[in-house]
Amino acid sequence: MTYYVIYDGNCNLCSNLVQALEQIDRGDRFSYMPMQDTAELAKFNITPEDCELGVILINAENPSQRWQGAVASEEIAQLLPIAAPIVSAYRAIPGLKAVGDRVYEQVRDNRYALFGKRETTYRSSYPACTEGCTPFPAE
Repeated sequence: MTYYVIYDGNCNLCSNLVQALEQIDRGDRFSYMPMQDTAELAKFNITPEDCELGVILINAENPSQRWQGAVASEEIAQLLPIAAPIVSAYRAIPGLKAVGDRVYEQVRDNRYALFGKRETTYRSSYPACTEGCTPFPAE
């Protein structure tokens, strides 16, 4: 099964995490789309404003199945065999998920201040394109 990960390609933290996932997954489960690719986002009825609420994970075989924010991050980790037991434990410990959700929101809302903003949008080596990748606007 394939999943699309929609991330902020201008965020240093987000781009570095995508690059780490690329190294682990090598395009087996995940393909990636920066939120700056508005033409591709539109094909999923997603706006850049929607993306401000956090990373989005879409089931490529059933695009109506989606996760966003901290839950999307958990699902991504759950799909990686090495991380699945950690996610299960994280979800099982009372109160830990609530704290994790709040931390995610703080990082999401302050990502540029905390980790910096890239001058150019990071484009994955494993792009999620529905039919030929669309060119990005000049930056």
